[in-house]
Amino acid sequence: MSSLEEGCSDSASAHVLSKPLLQGLKLASHAVLEKVQERGRSKCAKCGGSRMFFCYTCCLLVDVSLQEIPIVKLPLKIDIIKHPNETDGKSTAVHAKILAPNDITIYTYPCIPEYDQDKVVLVFPGPSAVTVQDMMQCLRERTDSRSRGPRLKRRKIENTAQDLGSGPPDETDSESRANPLQRVVFIDSTWNQTNKISTDERLQDLLQVELKTRKTCFWRSQRGKPDTYLATIEAIYYFLKDFHEQCLAQEYSGEYDNLLFFYSYLHTVVNKSKEAKQDYKAKVNSI
Repeated sequence: MSSLEEGCSDSASAHVLSKPLLQGLKLASHAVLEKVQERGRSKCAKCGGSRMFFCYTCCLLVDVSLQEIPIVKLPLKIDIIKHPNETDGKSTAVHAKILAPNDITIYTYPCIPEYDQDKVVLVFPGPSAVTVQDMMQCLRERTDSRSRGPRLKRRKIENTAQDLGSGPPDETDSESRANPLQRVVFIDSTWNQTNKISTDERLQDLLQVELKTRKTCFWRSQRGKPDTYLATIEAIYYFLKDFHEQCLAQEYSGEYDNLLFFYSYLHTVVNKSKEAKQDYKAKVNSI
């Protein structure tokens, strides 16, 4: 999904502040981030940019070691297709790359890998999008439909071989019915920029999946868009949580909560700043 436009109106700020967000997460301690914030910004070792916590350009930690942050293992590989005009500093995609470095790859459009449409899905809203709950069945139906012809031909050959007293017994469909999903694609851009990527012919044949019941708590408002339009890190987190519960049929115990390690801390910092500004305005208006 995408990150949202920068800037909030006063009413939007109040709306964000009023939401009971990011409650009950099993997160690593934010103590290291609090210490870094007290010290202030440092230079990125690679590009020299002034950064705090991490460099959003180089996807590297700044003034923080790998041993001080949680590393999350994901059940699937994830690709993020980033719009070239997306402002790095506004994107939450870098959070995912730093916290799950072995399972997440970021590509800058127009660079898009070749995908197997039977094993890859695109998380993006649309009229043909399905829910996570229905996603696996849709993928299996796609695979079955595409392989039915070759499979019937193979079975005919094998049955003939068995009649002649040779060849292996007819195989079951257990392998083809196993979890077909291998990779998930997300788009990282403002919502006004997504059309160019989402309509790219290289993504057109992928099954689209929509997180229809989740609501954003991003501090940057998206004017005119519903609150079901999520920031990139939110979309990744919610997809994985739903996948864990609905597709793997396992009880969720916070396995991917630390993907929101940076996001939850920044959310708290931003909201405290907004609260302070609102308090100041209230005092000024009361004079």
